[in-house]
Amino acid sequence: MAATPQNKLLRVGVIQNGRIVEEHHVRRDNVTIGHDARNTIVLPRSDDRPARFSLLENQGQQFQLVIDESMKGRVNLGSSDVDFDSLRAQGMATRRGDHYVLPLQESARGKVELGDATLFFQFVAPPPEDAKPVLPADVKVSMWKTMDRVFFGILAASLFLHFSGATLIIFSEPPKEPELALDQLDDRFVRAIIPQRPVEAPKPADTGAGEAPKEEAKADEPKAADKPAGDKPAGDATERRAAIAKKVSGTGLLKILGSNSGGGQGAFADVLGGASGSGDIATALAGAGGVGVATEASVGGGTGPRGGGTGKVTGIGEVGTQGGGNVDLGTKKEAQVQGRVQDAAPEVESSDVDRTALARYVRSRLKSIQACYERELKRNPNLKGKVVVRFVIKPNGRPGDVDIEENTVGNEAVGSCIRTTIRNWTFPFKPDSETAVSYPFVFSPAG
Repeated sequence: MAATPQNKLLRVGVIQNGRIVEEHHVRRDNVTIGHDARNTIVLPRSDDRPARFSLLENQGQQFQLVIDESMKGRVNLGSSDVDFDSLRAQGMATRRGDHYVLPLQESARGKVELGDATLFFQFVAPPPEDAKPVLPADVKVSMWKTMDRVFFGILAASLFLHFSGATLIIFSEPPKEPELALDQLDDRFVRAIIPQRPVEAPKPADTGAGEAPKEEAKADEPKAADKPAGDKPAGDATERRAAIAKKVSGTGLLKILGSNSGGGQGAFADVLGGASGSGDIATALAGAGGVGVATEASVGGGTGPRGGGTGKVTGIGEVGTQGGGNVDLGTKKEAQVQGRVQDAAPEVESSDVDRTALARYVRSRLKSIQACYERELKRNPNLKGKVVVRFVIKPNGRPGDVDIEENTVGNEAVGSCIRTTIRNWTFPFKPDSETAVSYPFVFSPAG
């Protein structure tokens, strides 16, 4: 049977106790029945009826009646009424799997028995569209009559002036600026970045009564070129080197180590030299045989006053040690600290995740949890307690919302490390929805 476009609406209703309790007008959507809330007509739950059944389907702009083996009812095809048993037996309805399909013309109507209620359907003409309200001609007013002519004139003149001025600016040629050579460029940017120093006024020449002018003094000095070459002494180079050495020896460390200024011999020469002060450093150090330690008795000279006498020097070799011995400090080693971690049975809020498999997976990664505890156990050997971690397992196997539900260890760093470690795990579970898990760990020192 060829499908023909239907222009009428499909009216579907539910009759109960002789009166219509529900009614729908459908143009193109499918009509479904069942106890699912998404159906067009919601019915009470029944064992012989699915949760969602498509009773009237719109295929190719034509509705089709879909029935199954157990459905009861009648349909009028324009000439006579035919029950569903005759439709199935005579082949008037096409079989499609476990259901039968009957195309409906616009003249068809029928009913379907649904226990204590009856569903009916028929095609009705769509209601006429509401005509738009039209004002009478004597009430209508044109836009020109309601417009403020003075304001409109000022607006039009302003727009004309603005657009004409903008057009002249756009299409007018800009003035050509002459090109400057490099030596003609203004240095105003340089002056803005580098401030110029003020010009200092020349200082007046000092012409005091007691001094002659500099120019006259310079004129009175004999020029080096005018001196005769024969006046230079033969040992000029040797004297010049001696003068430089003398000048340098009076500065810095050389002055301390061995200067000759003032007729002396410097600090080290005074300390290590002879009584007369004429020895140098090399001569003074040549007679040194070691370093001595002066005792209080030898320095004081016995019963004499402090600071008197000649003193006595004791060498280092004569000084002994008492009570001493060899001390072996050994090699540097890192203290070994170990802790124990025990996990109790986890709490899982869904059967999608096997509790035993989850505990087996966590025990295989218990070393990383133990490392978090032992890192803080090095700082506090008495650290122990219980940490309960609560998290969810997402459908992709990754953990989420990892939080510390209980922490009796008394160390926040242990809980933070455990939380970071669990975030990096990937569980071998794929639950349908997020599953909450509460997992306890008990920590104690190993020895």
